[in-house]
Amino acid sequence: MTTKIDLFAAAPSLMTFWQRTSIELDAAASFDRTLSELVKLRASQINGCANCLNLHATEARENGETEQRIYLLPAWREAPCYTDRERAALGWTEALTRLCEGREHASAYETLKAEFTEEEQVKLTVMINIINGWNRIAVGFGLYVDVAAVKAARASAA
Repeated sequence: MTTKIDLFAAAPSLMTFWQRTSIELDAAASFDRTLSELVKLRASQINGCANCLNLHATEARENGETEQRIYLLPAWREAPCYTDRERAALGWTEALTRLCEGREHASAYETLKAEFTEEEQVKLTVMINIINGWNRIAVGFGLYVDVAAVKAARASAA
């Protein structure tokens, strides 16, 4: 791990809670793993989080995601390889991640409503908030963790 401070040593109960919340959300959200990883990757791209890009690109590949779709993600609007449901999730991800830029929030929400149930909308929104939180923690503290170490920590937290 390369970081300014050891987050789990500095605030063990808080960081364990945050990590456990992330793990439980992934299980509770029950989205297709491909959709979850695309959302996490897109938010991490916008936020410039190398740690989360590395982790979620690895996890996307492990879940069967293609290199083409990973590489085309920044241009998802123009790329023909994403489903309408994925496009709705990616549009919502961008709208929430770039909230301060005033990106077509209303339009993104209308597209989201057409593809996701109300329960799924809430779960997706919380997932987007969690990955944005991880991005800010990782970028803020210079966190870059080996993927194997993350998986081991998740296993012990679960």
